[in-house]
Amino acid sequence: MPHKLLFVCLGNICRSPSAENIMNHLIAQAGLSDRIICDSAGTAGYHTGSPPDRRMAIAAQKQGIILCGSARQFIRSDFEAFDRILAMDRDNLADMLALDQTGKHRDKVRLMCDFCTRHTLREVPDPYYGGTEGFNQVIDLLFDACEGLLADVTNELAISQ
Repeated sequence: MPHKLLFVCLGNICRSPSAENIMNHLIAQAGLSDRIICDSAGTAGYHTGSPPDRRMAIAAQKQGIILCGSARQFIRSDFEAFDRILAMDRDNLADMLALDQTGKHRDKVRLMCDFCTRHTLREVPDPYYGGTEGFNQVIDLLFDACEGLLADVTNELAISQ
């Protein structure tokens, strides 16, 4: 049974699809594509069906990552479907936890930056209303977080075998 990761931001066109595609890239490099599956979603449905933001795609492409996928909204059943749910910021975290009234899935939900090893930011900033540098910063931050997350998941998978 593959380990399933869900990356969540607000609109699912900038941060979470970037995290999903960076993570898929790192998983493929590690030869673990059959063991770890990724998806992404947004807490809001503003962009449902839209491709990743063009500016985000350009920033990702500079680092060798092609952003694919289309936006969807986070739904309550995602709690059951995924092993880990990674929020880009505290607002996304709070919005998701509001759907989990019982707190049953609280231990599955973490902030993405909890896995950073090089950066000290606690949240992935939303680059949507900023300039090019914000998009580049998000890609750099997400590479760091995804590398840390992959190490954590790989460690967990090794233990559970």
